[in-house]
Amino acid sequence: MTGEEIVQGVPMGRAPGCPFDPPPSLTAVRDRAPLTRMAFPDGHVGWLATGHAEVRAILGDQRFSNRYELWHYPFPGMEQFPELPPAPVGDLTGLDAPEHTRFRKLLTGKFTVRRMRLLSDRVAEVADEYLDAMEKAGPGVDLLEAYAHPVPAVMICELLGVPYSDRRSFLGDAAAISDVDLSEEERMTAYGQLQEYVASLVPAKRAAPTDDLFSDLTSSDLTDEELAGLGTFLLAAGLDTTANMLALGTYALLDNPEQWAVVRDEPEAAGGAVEELMRYLSIAHTGVRAALEDVEIGGQVIRAGESVVLSVQAANRDPRKFERPDELDVRRSAVGHVGFGHGIHQCLGQQLARIEMTVALPALVRRFPTLRVAGEVSLRPEVQNIYGVRKLPVAW
Repeated sequence: MTGEEIVQGVPMGRAPGCPFDPPPSLTAVRDRAPLTRMAFPDGHVGWLATGHAEVRAILGDQRFSNRYELWHYPFPGMEQFPELPPAPVGDLTGLDAPEHTRFRKLLTGKFTVRRMRLLSDRVAEVADEYLDAMEKAGPGVDLLEAYAHPVPAVMICELLGVPYSDRRSFLGDAAAISDVDLSEEERMTAYGQLQEYVASLVPAKRAAPTDDLFSDLTSSDLTDEELAGLGTFLLAAGLDTTANMLALGTYALLDNPEQWAVVRDEPEAAGGAVEELMRYLSIAHTGVRAALEDVEIGGQVIRAGESVVLSVQAANRDPRKFERPDELDVRRSAVGHVGFGHGIHQCLGQQLARIEMTVALPALVRRFPTLRVAGEVSLRPEVQNIYGVRKLPVAW
């Protein structure tokens, strides 16, 4: 395949019985041409980047924009909209410098490695509470509902300083916004209620700050609207991703018993296991950038205004970067994976996510060493921006 041949849309369709692997048609494109032309559903002809080197180069190049209104959407269903709307207030992923820089500078010091490590003990306490509840309830639970979702949800509540009395309704709405079994109207209703609630927290935190991230930010120059938008963004960015990594990561380990045993028996392997699962699963599987000017990548020129689809899942399985890329090996060094992105838009909360997964995943494995899948696993649709499970029935 040459750069002038055109792929018709993002290749989709995982192979039967291979829920953790990228679609074969996608990796075949990568192996032939890691950067190639692609026709978008709206008729735009842009690019598809599938090679690790190409994806990483584009992620790190500020000549490519994150602004949604400059993109062409890569999946079917949005063709009727001639232009995507700009990012909502507080949504860092849809901003470029200098707006992005302003928000990110305020938050970077709040998500340092040291500060997040101080949360390890609290994550362990929360994990134990939900593991105790699982044990008391007895075998036969949906792991996503019983453990993978509530652990990061509680941590987000504490990060934002959500009062304990409000958490039940807050977490109910938080779960609803990513529930693919609900209608679009129901999800949007839940999202609106979350926005209203987070907005109501702002004056309360200004008037009576508490020991949490949201209160810290009230001393900045952010407006009430910006604070509310940022709080909603942090919730959305930090909950669905970690919940699905915990659930899908558990499923992958159960599918690879020798790797499950390493996590169970070697506590020192936990950190490496998280990085390898980030590489192997690549739940935030697809990104988009728009070229602001002509840029040469991999010997090909991407013209100003052209959109580029970035296949993180294909890049993280690129044999040019990783040996035996389709094997899950929690002892390997997965340094260089792009599961958290790369460049100025690299995941802001990655240290929190690492702590949550490094603590919660081994805790589950050690508490229930005989855990097994106990029913049909329901997976999310590929067009959803975060891949994962809808239901993971387990027993022990």
